[in-house]
Amino acid sequence: MGGSIKMIEETVKLAYGEDSDLIKNKRIAAVQALSGTGACRLFADFQKRFSPDSQIYIPVPTWAKDAQVPQRTYHYYHPESRGLDFTALMDDIKNAPNGSFFLLHACAHNPTGVDPSEEQWREISYQFKVKGHFAFFDMACQGFASGDPERDAKSIRIFLEDGHLIGCAQSYAKNMGLYGQRVGCLSMVCEDEKQAVAVKSQLQQLARPMYSNPPVHGALIVSTILGDPDLKKLWLKEVKDMADRIIGMRTALRENLEKLGSPLSWEHVTKQIGMFCYSGMTPEQVDRLTSEFHIYLTRNGRISMAGVTTGNVGYLANAIHEVTKSG
Repeated sequence: MGGSIKMIEETVKLAYGEDSDLIKNKRIAAVQALSGTGACRLFADFQKRFSPDSQIYIPVPTWAKDAQVPQRTYHYYHPESRGLDFTALMDDIKNAPNGSFFLLHACAHNPTGVDPSEEQWREISYQFKVKGHFAFFDMACQGFASGDPERDAKSIRIFLEDGHLIGCAQSYAKNMGLYGQRVGCLSMVCEDEKQAVAVKSQLQQLARPMYSNPPVHGALIVSTILGDPDLKKLWLKEVKDMADRIIGMRTALRENLEKLGSPLSWEHVTKQIGMFCYSGMTPEQVDRLTSEFHIYLTRNGRISMAGVTTGNVGYLANAIHEVTKSG
């Protein structure tokens, strides 16, 4: 029920660090999960069982999740700047009841692509410590954001430096292209080895009636790649190549829009990170992109930058300019 031990061992190293004392001291309870979504669902059931009167704070906006616990929201995205509403976010953290649960996106926030800076993460971690909040990190894009898995895990490492007990959902859907294999991991930092054994046992009990056993094939792919130094080195190079390509397409899209003389600022396109760009376009403008230019994206203006190429970026920029130039 706990899944592939080898895959879990390699996966927690990615999140917590190759030489993590938490791993050495066996303080991490971890199980294979049905990708990141399944890890989030499993954690929600764990929270519901052991903290039945609690709720979880999620950012506005976030991606759709099947929550098993009551949800509240905290400020995150600032529509006018198309960046982070850090002041409002901090106010919500301070005003939440002590000991609240918060869902945090470790890197490449979905759907906005807006991440806190390292200094802002330190302030968030400090305030969590003051309030006794529990941080549950959703890390769906490690390596796929900056191209460096270590850098993309910085938010988690900051919380660990500050002595937090955290939860973490990981997925290989994006950074290994294993969407169809549903390969992920749920891990939780515990007080000691004894507690970690107990927590893992409870996670396995929760998984049993939900899906019984996680799939084997994808886990074997992950453990084979991460367990072989040469294959892991090749994977890290390819992940960086993918991330760099998307970063390059962000630059190209912004430059094309600016060359067209757009009256709007497109600085947010290159400031945001990861697979998605929260363009700031209205639902009506998106509808025009679809009906007039046959360009398809969600009506909240989120663009999948993975679909932008050197061959279509000019056409995309021209279409965006046509539907946004009048403001």
